[in-house]
Amino acid sequence: MQGSYASETEVNAIAPINTAGGQSVLPSGRISLTRPQKAAVIVRLLLSEGASLPLAQLSDEVQTALTEQMAAMKTVDRATLSDVVEEFCQSLDEVGLAFHGGLDGALTILGGHLSSGAANRLRRIAGANSRLDPWERISGLSAEHLLPVLEDESTEVAAVLLSKLSVSKAAELLGKLPGDRARRVAYAVSLTGNVAPDMVQRIGHSLAGQLDAAPPRAFDSGPVERVGAILNFSPAATRNAVLQGLDEEDAVFADQVRKAIFTFTNIPQRIDPRDVPKVLRNIDQTKLITALAGAKGENAKSAEFILANISQRMAGNLRDEMVNLTRIKDKDAEDAMSAVVAAIREMEAAGELFLVAQEDA
Repeated sequence: MQGSYASETEVNAIAPINTAGGQSVLPSGRISLTRPQKAAVIVRLLLSEGASLPLAQLSDEVQTALTEQMAAMKTVDRATLSDVVEEFCQSLDEVGLAFHGGLDGALTILGGHLSSGAANRLRRIAGANSRLDPWERISGLSAEHLLPVLEDESTEVAAVLLSKLSVSKAAELLGKLPGDRARRVAYAVSLTGNVAPDMVQRIGHSLAGQLDAAPPRAFDSGPVERVGAILNFSPAATRNAVLQGLDEEDAVFADQVRKAIFTFTNIPQRIDPRDVPKVLRNIDQTKLITALAGAKGENAKSAEFILANISQRMAGNLRDEMVNLTRIKDKDAEDAMSAVVAAIREMEAAGELFLVAQEDA
């Protein structure tokens, strides 16, 4: 019982509470407590020591019985307290391994050791009676996995889904919806305050069941995103040649890929000017100076955009460093610009930055 946290094993050792039985006085004068009274004593002691007890893991009936028992008790002498603590510690010492939580607990313990097919089948078996919070699983899924659900479900369910996600992921999903649908879902979010907690849980279990029932995907992202990501880090000559070829094969797909691509050239259109100082803090100074000094043509506009949206003092220092550089090889300049783009992409993935939506041509 040392420390400030009580383990699940300790909490479950408290769990077998019933309300039957009273207390008696032993010949020594010590009080003989019932099991529920002993549980109340242990809980009171742990809480007085600052322990964090996950009592919510117990059933509602046990939590109620424990609270009622504590309400009925007054004081316990030191000798009786010592006996209860000794018995409790002895019970813990005799525990070898503990398995708790039924099927949900087993799934939690096994974690990623099961195949996706077996895990999904077991989650469906657990069903709506699961003690696990379905929203923990849902919130851990990517926007690409959640978007089809958001598009197909009713406006009210979509609003609940958005409300349970992190702000950054909800914003990302909302930005992927058509304008009219996005407006209706956003308005529905304002009406979710009156949705009962048990209804939110039922919606969560239903959505989790749908997501688990979906066939496994070989890739985490769609073809547009995959091609766009590859071309992001390809040399400019390769990127232009591929896009030209895609135009000839499938102009619609080529246009979608162009929108998915984010390169140094796209910085003025996709980065909010207010975010430029934050971006520069995440870029190696040497790489930044090389990228700015080596930028030519359309890329030169991006360099000027960056310098125009930072303090004059910082911009002046960077310009001085750029002048001092000797002739920059095209490959070094391109590598440096790719490093700037990679830093921006990492910030976007971490939710530290939002790229401005690419407008239709």
